[in-house]
Amino acid sequence: MPKRQVRGRVADVLALSDAFFDKTLSNVQEVLARGGKVMMISDRDGLARLDGQLAHEIEVPRCDPFVAPLLYAIPVQLLAYHVAVHKGTDVDQPRNLAKSVTVE
Repeated sequence: MPKRQVRGRVADVLALSDAFFDKTLSNVQEVLARGGKVMMISDRDGLARLDGQLAHEIEVPRCDPFVAPLLYAIPVQLLAYHVAVHKGTDVDQPRNLAKSVTVE
């Protein structure tokens, strides 16, 4: 998203507390400085570093980086499901699925 279009929008951020967290934090602070809102999925330490600045926070347990993608996928999938339900889309019949699935 171009920087000029950040104002008033919500950025979803997955931030694992690892060696790259400070770079992610820098990007989050830039979004906040430009008037954007941030929904962050991180562990307790990551969320504490932006205490009070986030529009929404989802805490996941601290874990080994090897299993983090599996653990972080759970709230993302639930968020996608609830947004789809809120929009009124049929979550049991996703669009364009037939284009990506082949039948043998």
